[in-house]
Amino acid sequence: MEWLRQIIDLFLHLDKHLREIVLALGGWTYVLLFVVIFAETGLVVMPFLPGDSLLFSVGAIAALPDMGLNIWALMGLMFTAALCGDCVNYTVGRHLGPKVFKGESGVFLNKKHLHHAKIFYDKHGGKAIIIARFLPIVRTFVPFIAGIGHMKFARFATYSVAGAFLWVLPLTLLGYFFGNLVWVQNNFSIVIMGIIALSLVMPVVEVLRSYLKSRKTCKA
Repeated sequence: MEWLRQIIDLFLHLDKHLREIVLALGGWTYVLLFVVIFAETGLVVMPFLPGDSLLFSVGAIAALPDMGLNIWALMGLMFTAALCGDCVNYTVGRHLGPKVFKGESGVFLNKKHLHHAKIFYDKHGGKAIIIARFLPIVRTFVPFIAGIGHMKFARFATYSVAGAFLWVLPLTLLGYFFGNLVWVQNNFSIVIMGIIALSLVMPVVEVLRSYLKSRKTCKA
């Protein structure tokens, strides 16, 4: 399980690895970051790539003068990568969905479930897309499912823009202003785990709110 250990090490010590990468690649770091963010959000086979921790670490590295990275260029680049990844994921799902959901009686892959997915995204899709931005792994699959459910692209794109903005800018700026504090540097692993935990707060609150609302409706 050496590969798993390496992935965990990458997540927990991303600041050190990223510093080495920037020093080695220089300006090509922008290209690498675009590819990673795009793949993490746009390719359903890449949900394990770093997301929240990468944004924070990029902000922290950009705050160091000797790294030569521009924070505004980075935020614009990663916002674009996240948005493009979502749109590609949606497009693949939209075109692949009708081919996958051919059967009428399958347990999972049938037209009835495709129809239900469309109804769900017509009603709740926007909220789900924004919330998914803060859920590692989940954010990789939600745009794909939205495409399968044939959510209207204009509506999908609107919420995807909002989600990308709320995800990229705050996390990157947090890293930029606080990532190089001595306490943060000495406890970087704890900070990253805390960021991931905080990213789950909004989805958990929304789930609890929906649950309480459904219970209230049932009682009524």
